[in-house]
Amino acid sequence: MKKIKILAIVGSLRKESYNRQLALAAKEILGDRVDFTLLEYQDIPLMNQDIEYPAPEAVKRVREEVKSADGIWFFTPEYNHFFPGVLKNLIDWLSRPISDKEPQVLTGKPAAISGISPGMSGTGIAQDHLVTLISFLNMDVMNAPRLTIPNAMHQLDSGGKLTLKESHPYLEKQANAFMDFLERHMHDQ
Repeated sequence: MKKIKILAIVGSLRKESYNRQLALAAKEILGDRVDFTLLEYQDIPLMNQDIEYPAPEAVKRVREEVKSADGIWFFTPEYNHFFPGVLKNLIDWLSRPISDKEPQVLTGKPAAISGISPGMSGTGIAQDHLVTLISFLNMDVMNAPRLTIPNAMHQLDSGGKLTLKESHPYLEKQANAFMDFLERHMHDQ
């Protein structure tokens, strides 16, 4: 049986963002059970219908990565009670039909959502907004368990790296649940 392919989409472009570190922690938990990659999309231009067809090369690349993934795992920060604009821009591009013969790439794609923030919300409000958007785009959202981690500063080592002392079991639980969710989804196809 082929390995399940999970594509992680981090809502922050910062190299050492807490959510990127959280995605890498999920990758470590899943280990060699899956093919787990992080989507690099900092070269995606702002969505503009004037340049939609033919799509820019960066857009073509991310669409292909999404198409080839069995599931998408979003890791999003919360900016002003919302997910970041860079993530919205990426999703806007992904939501557009590729051509008049090929639809957008998110329809039916299984999705999980996690997030960590320095504040008290743990990204819960941003995640709710993200669920509204990706549900509208007909993604198959695993609503439980979702992972919201507040007070990121309490889970950093002295060098500022995420250690996930208290939250590691919850991330592990979500990772295993997403594996089960993806296996069921693939079985039903």
